[in-house]
Amino acid sequence: MKILHSYRTILNKEIKESYVWIENGKITDITYSSPTTNINCIEELGNLVLMPGVIDPHVHINEPGRTEWEGFDTATKAAIAGGITSMVDMPLNSSPVTTTAEAFQQKIAATKNQLHTNIGLYGGIIPGNLNEIEGLIQAGVLGFKAFLTHSGIDDFPNASEDDLGNAMPILAKHRLPLLVHCEWSDDIIRAKGDPRSYQNYLSSRPRQWEDDAIAMMIRLCERHQCAVHVVHLSSSNAIPMLKSAKAKGLPITVETGQHYLYFNAETIPDGRTEYKCAPPIREKENNEQLWKALKDGLIDFVATDHSPATPTLKELESGNLMKAWGGIASIQLALPVLWTAAERRGFELSDLVRWLCTNPAHLIGKNESKGAIAVGMDADFAVLDPEATFQVDGNQLHHRHKITPYHGEILKGVVKQTWLSGEKVYADNQFLQLNKGQILFRNK
Repeated sequence: MKILHSYRTILNKEIKESYVWIENGKITDITYSSPTTNINCIEELGNLVLMPGVIDPHVHINEPGRTEWEGFDTATKAAIAGGITSMVDMPLNSSPVTTTAEAFQQKIAATKNQLHTNIGLYGGIIPGNLNEIEGLIQAGVLGFKAFLTHSGIDDFPNASEDDLGNAMPILAKHRLPLLVHCEWSDDIIRAKGDPRSYQNYLSSRPRQWEDDAIAMMIRLCERHQCAVHVVHLSSSNAIPMLKSAKAKGLPITVETGQHYLYFNAETIPDGRTEYKCAPPIREKENNEQLWKALKDGLIDFVATDHSPATPTLKELESGNLMKAWGGIASIQLALPVLWTAAERRGFELSDLVRWLCTNPAHLIGKNESKGAIAVGMDADFAVLDPEATFQVDGNQLHHRHKITPYHGEILKGVVKQTWLSGEKVYADNQFLQLNKGQILFRNK
């Protein structure tokens, strides 16, 4: 038995002094006065904030097959150093991609002896793999991912409207979400200027691509009554149609990324490929509208889309934004980046828990065990000093390649400890226990 005492425990929307009782990896009780028994079991956190472990349902770990980009060992170490106790790996950019039950098992096997936080997996929907969907569901995927434009990986081609229309009734029957990269590209060549220019890159992926793709997914959602999740929303133009769809009761959820809320296109230097992602980071006015949608609940949560690559693929030397891999590495910084930006705007720590813990747990079907501090839930926690600041040094981050646009940024919110199933696995910049992560299956 263990008892965690904090003067600032986040319980739903309240922050109060609490004693959280833990046994066999679960929260067994929450009390509000000092126990008269078992006092030797108390772990004193003082004024540090005790919050649920962060859940990031959108990461690219790339193992097996492209492990030189990232791997389970480095990604899950970075996760627990950032207070992330559960995350979900996308079906690309590993090789093989997770579009068959056999590939799913290969990815599970690749986690052996290098899983330091909990992780679930998505299956992929691509042209021609309709017959694999049921097998992936039986294997335990937490949902399915599809692209509407080229994914950047030739072995994960984009799905057509017909592909999705055939797959969605199966997903609806099993109550699994369809996660969609909503960009619908056209044949217009817009980027004709300096390939190092960020504005040139921004013009190459207009908001209209997102808006058209989201409009199509709303139509398909209504037709098939299949849960649709729009990943990494960057176009504020799509917010009114998403608001209308939600008002009609359609099962649509939306995420945006920390980088869309923290950075603005106007301040991104040319040739700095570490800022490149798809969809791109847009203008300040656009991103302020994303903040408003997040406040209003139209955007459900925030996820990193951690998508690292080698320095060569990121074109660090050339600074060519048109050729560079589009992905931002930030898994370890998910919590402090969002807290830094949110606290400036007057948001509370309870908002942070909703965006990083509670709502992501609903997407992946784990809301009865994760995402909140309550009796019966898993004892997964992040312990945060929300007043402390630090300067990001990319070399101190634990993901494989030390490339991040946050290098040099002053962030607020230091993760002091991470707890996984009632065990302290990380504290004060030290890994205390490794290989404590578990695979999260939808049906277990």
